[in-house]
Amino acid sequence: MNDPIIPLVAVGLISIACQFFAYKIKLPAILPLLVVGIIVGPVTGMLDADALFGELLFPIVSLSVAIILFEGALTLKFEDLSGHGSMVRNLCTIGVLITWGIVAPVAHYALGMSWELAFLFGAIVTVTGPTVIIPMLRTVRPSSKISNILRWEGIVIDPIGALLAVLVFEFLVATQDPLSHTLYAFGATLAVGFGIGASMGYLMGKMLRNNWLPHYLINTAVLTLMLGAFAGSNLLAHESGLLTVTIMGMFLANMRDVDVDDILEFKETLSVLLISGLFILLASRISLDSLIHVGWGSIFVLIAIMFVARPISVFVSSIGTGLKFRELALLSWIAPRGIVAAAVSALFALKLEALDYGQVDLLVPMVFLVIITTVVIQSLSSVQVAKYLKMRSPAPNGFLIFGAGMFSRMFAKELRAYDVPVLLADTNWDALRLARMDNITTYFGNPMSDHASRKLDLTAYRKVLIMSPYKQLNPMLTYHFEYELGKGTVLGLSNNEQQQRPSHQVSGSYTKNLGLFDDGVTYGKLASWATKGAKIKTTRLSEEFNFEAYQQEYGERALKLAAIDTQGRVQLFTTNSAIKPKADWRIMSLITAEKKVEELTLEERQSKKRDEKSISADEAPASKA
Repeated sequence: MNDPIIPLVAVGLISIACQFFAYKIKLPAILPLLVVGIIVGPVTGMLDADALFGELLFPIVSLSVAIILFEGALTLKFEDLSGHGSMVRNLCTIGVLITWGIVAPVAHYALGMSWELAFLFGAIVTVTGPTVIIPMLRTVRPSSKISNILRWEGIVIDPIGALLAVLVFEFLVATQDPLSHTLYAFGATLAVGFGIGASMGYLMGKMLRNNWLPHYLINTAVLTLMLGAFAGSNLLAHESGLLTVTIMGMFLANMRDVDVDDILEFKETLSVLLISGLFILLASRISLDSLIHVGWGSIFVLIAIMFVARPISVFVSSIGTGLKFRELALLSWIAPRGIVAAAVSALFALKLEALDYGQVDLLVPMVFLVIITTVVIQSLSSVQVAKYLKMRSPAPNGFLIFGAGMFSRMFAKELRAYDVPVLLADTNWDALRLARMDNITTYFGNPMSDHASRKLDLTAYRKVLIMSPYKQLNPMLTYHFEYELGKGTVLGLSNNEQQQRPSHQVSGSYTKNLGLFDDGVTYGKLASWATKGAKIKTTRLSEEFNFEAYQQEYGERALKLAAIDTQGRVQLFTTNSAIKPKADWRIMSLITAEKKVEELTLEERQSKKRDEKSISADEAPASKA
C-alpha cells in the first residue's frame, strides 16, 4: 500500500497510545515512544521515515525542534529563577563545558570516533530535559530546592546545549581555516540570534499588549511569525534560528503586561504532538546493525557520562552556593536526557549524511543509547538513592485547592495558620488576587495543563480539593489528579444541583469523589454562608471538652471541615469518613450565626415565617405614628 496517509495517521495514533500508556504507568513517555519507534522501524520495517517524507524530513525535524525550544522558553521567567539562579547558571555554563570536555575524549578513544564527531556528540549529550525530569521528580519527592534546580536546569540548558552543538557542527563543515570560521559563525550566530530574537520578541509583545490582532488569530500569528524568524535567521547566519526562537520566547515571557497563557496552552498541545511524532520517526530511522556495531566501548561512554562528568560538573558548579554534600549527590544522579538531544542529533546526522561525512552512523545510535540508559536506570533507582541519602521529602500533608472563592480563601488561610501547605489554583484572576493579598500560594491557570506540570511542585500536596463553580472542568481535574496522585487523593463538594437534572448526570466513578465536608454541601451553599458572615474557627479538644461536648455546644451551627491530630496531620470530614477526634486534637469548623435555613424542618420554617410577619405587623403602627 503506497498511500502515505496510512503511515502518517498510524504515527499519530501510536504516539497518543504511547503517551497514554506512559501516563498510566507514571513513567516518562520517552520510553514507550522510543521502544515502539524501534519496533515499527528497524525491527518490523512497518515505517520508513525517509521514504515517507523524503527531502522534507530534515525541514520537519528542524521546524519541530524550533517549536519545542520556543515553547520551553515561554516558561522561562527570570523572577522564578532568582531563588536558585547561581547553581542553575553554573550548571548551564561551567557544567556544560565540563561535561563536554570529559565526554568527547572518552567517545574518541572508546568508540573510535573522529575528534570532530566526538566533540559534536559530547555537545549534544550535555542537555537534559524537563519532559523526562518532571515525571521523575514527582516520584522521587526531593526538597523544593533540589526540585527547582533540576527543573530549571532542564529548561535553560536545552538552547545552550543546542547552540554549542551548532558551533561544533560549524567547525566540522568548515572547508578552510576551521577555527576562524567557527569564531565567525559564533559571532554571527550570537548577533543574529539575539538581534532578530529580541526585536521579534518585542514586536510580538507589542502586538499582544495592544491587541493589534483579533483573538482567534493570535496563536496562529505567533506560530507563523516565530517560524518566519527562525527561517530568516538561518538565512542570515547558519543555524542561528534555534537561538533566535529561544530569545523570542524569553522576551515574550518576561515582558510586562503581556499575557502568554493562551499562546503557551496552544504551543503545549502542539509540542506534545511534535515530541510524540518525532520520537517515533527518529527511533524508526535507527539501524539495528548500527546499534550492535557501537560495541563495548559504549559502556565506557555511559559510565563517563553518568559517573564521572555529571558528578564533577555538579560539584564544581556548586562552589559558593552553600549546597550540602547530600544535595549535590542527588543532583549528580538525576540527569536524564530527553527530546532535544534526540532531535538535535538526528538533525545534524541528516546534514552530515548529505555531506557524506564519515562515521556519522555512530552519532544517532549513541545518543539514543544515552537517552534510554539514563532514563531507565535513573527512573528505577532515584527513589532508592534519595532514601539512602535521606533527601526524600516526608509524605506530603498539604492541599491543592482548585477554586479560590471566598470560602476557599478562608479555609486556606486557616490551614496555613497550622503550618499546612496550601496552594490555591483558579482561572479567575480577581479571586487569586485576593488570595495573594493574604500571602496564600497561588497558581493562575488550569492546574492540569502542561504549563502547570512544569511550574508546580506538587511534592508537598497529598490531596486535591475541588471547590470551584466550574461544573465542566471539575470532573476533568478529578480524573487527572487521581491518575497523577493516586486513588482517593481527590475530593469534591456535593453535586446535588447536577444530579437533579438528567442532562447533567455524571459518572458513578466521579460521584464517589464527592461529599467533601458533609452530604449536600455545595459550592453555592459555602459561598452563601461565607457571604452572610460565617467564620472558620478551630477549637482544641480536651478530656473535659471532648468531641461530644463540642457537638452539643455548636450543634447544627458548625459545619465540621477538618480534624488536626497531635502530630499535625489533617483529616478531612466527608460523608464517608469515620473520624474519632481525641483529646488535644483540634476541630476546624465553619460556624454560622444561626441554624441554617436549609436544615430547618417544614414546621420550623413555617413558624419562623409567622414570627417575621408578626414582627412586621407590630412595627407597622409605630412607623405610621
